[in-house]
Amino acid sequence: MDEERALYIVRAGEAGAIERVLRDYSDKHRATFKFEPTDEDKRKKLCEGIFKVLLKDIPTTCQVSCLEVLRILSRDKKILVPVTTKENMQILLRLAKLNELDDSLEKVSEFPVIVESLKCLCNIVFNSQMAQQLSLELNLAAKLCNLLRKCKDRKFINDIKCFDLRLLFLLSLLHTDIRSQLRYELQGLPLLTQILESAFSIKWTDEYESAIDHNGPPLSPQETDCAIEALKALFNVTVDSWKVHKESDSHQFRVMAAVLRHCLLIVGPTEDKTEELHSNAVNLLSNVPVSCLDVLICPLTHEETAQEATTLDELPSDKTTAKDTVLKNNTMVYNGMNMEAIHVLLSFMEKRIDKGSSYREGLTPVLSLLTECSRAHRNIRKYLKDQVLPPLRDVTNRPEVGSTVRNKLVRLMTHVDLGVKQIAAEFLFVLCKERVDSLLKYTGYGNAAGLLAARGLLAGGRGDNWYSEDEDTDTEEYKNAKPNINLITGHLEEPMPNLIDEMTEEQKEYEAMKLVNMLDKLSREELLKPMGLKPDGTITPLEEALSQYSVIEETSSDTD
Repeated sequence: MDEERALYIVRAGEAGAIERVLRDYSDKHRATFKFEPTDEDKRKKLCEGIFKVLLKDIPTTCQVSCLEVLRILSRDKKILVPVTTKENMQILLRLAKLNELDDSLEKVSEFPVIVESLKCLCNIVFNSQMAQQLSLELNLAAKLCNLLRKCKDRKFINDIKCFDLRLLFLLSLLHTDIRSQLRYELQGLPLLTQILESAFSIKWTDEYESAIDHNGPPLSPQETDCAIEALKALFNVTVDSWKVHKESDSHQFRVMAAVLRHCLLIVGPTEDKTEELHSNAVNLLSNVPVSCLDVLICPLTHEETAQEATTLDELPSDKTTAKDTVLKNNTMVYNGMNMEAIHVLLSFMEKRIDKGSSYREGLTPVLSLLTECSRAHRNIRKYLKDQVLPPLRDVTNRPEVGSTVRNKLVRLMTHVDLGVKQIAAEFLFVLCKERVDSLLKYTGYGNAAGLLAARGLLAGGRGDNWYSEDEDTDTEEYKNAKPNINLITGHLEEPMPNLIDEMTEEQKEYEAMKLVNMLDKLSREELLKPMGLKPDGTITPLEEALSQYSVIEETSSDTD
């Protein structure tokens, strides 16, 4: 009934009446996302009628009402097929100021029309394959970049930037060709990075360092939404950027990483918005070549060094232990480097673990990022090792029991999700410089068995990557407890009585044969398959492992 009345007024053609009836329709259906199938034909005709009205010279307020209703109707995929034409798309492009290269955005009265037109385009492009094809034909990505350049430094038109960026994100998500066009032809990487700089009001103190005001106000909701859309669009543009081929690429990625460092150190209007902002920053950092991630840490400024020295000077000169404690407790500083961004990433990771759900989507990106940073940058690895795997003192509890970051990560090493389990184990392995003995000290053999089996390191050794040879130092508590630590569980256990000591030789032989017969039965019925280690440390069926060792022995004998 609503569609019939609106269609009748729209066809009559009087601007004031059209505006009123469409405003009523918009107010009534603002939250409508599911439509009655019986009224589908009426909605199609109403869409067509609205496009005809938009071709006329009507007041701005009437244009806004038309576009609001068109946005609501475009949520229905079925009605978009007949109305998604090149002519109708061009009407929306004109209203969104996407056809005018030199026209500046000066008329504030037109801003609502531009925003509503971009919203309509977002819905139509998302819901219509025909619109996606027409977007390529009309070179929509280039037009959106031109609009962004007009408003990149204009803070009072954040809504326009936000929906421009959202449409750019949708296009780059739906078409891989547009990603390449954005990256190389349209210079999307520097353009979108500048949009982020503008949203964060960044002031550079060095080539890759920005001034951080920890006491400053949080980002406004509009700036936060704009930044999130820019981060998502940048993710699509850089999704295949694993290697840096040119010096200009390296510089641009370092600038972007420096902007993302700034992003990690600021907060949004709410805790949820801050987490969403940081989550998108983490996803984008995963696309940055690992060699460019060194800008996430930077030397302490003179002010930070002076502040740290002042804190120490306030302590009496004979309090050496207290001074060491002050330095140790300063979790943002390591080896003269500012580690704030890495600390934020570590805290973000721990929050995602504590959520206890959606580990694959929410946790694996930040874990993977920290793993690659640790593998490539020594200072980051040593700082994370200090925070996650501090020197062991209390070994009375199992490694997976407790509330420390180490305990939480060790628990993930036996998670049901293979991807989560692998990346958690890989992170700890890299922090241990890929040394098996060091990993087992912190996790126990049982928790680490999956990783070691996959790497062919069940017999010990180390991984393929090279790390500095500085030695880990064990605490006196660990050294004293080490002889009694159960290597499988990784914690101190009271000596258990050995039942075999109380058996006679005949009893021992009987129990041994009984065990052999049980294993043989399970093996013949294929309920259990005996396995052995090959010379390279990987697991294989026992017969194959024994045959390989026989070949090695024969070769060694022939050589002698």
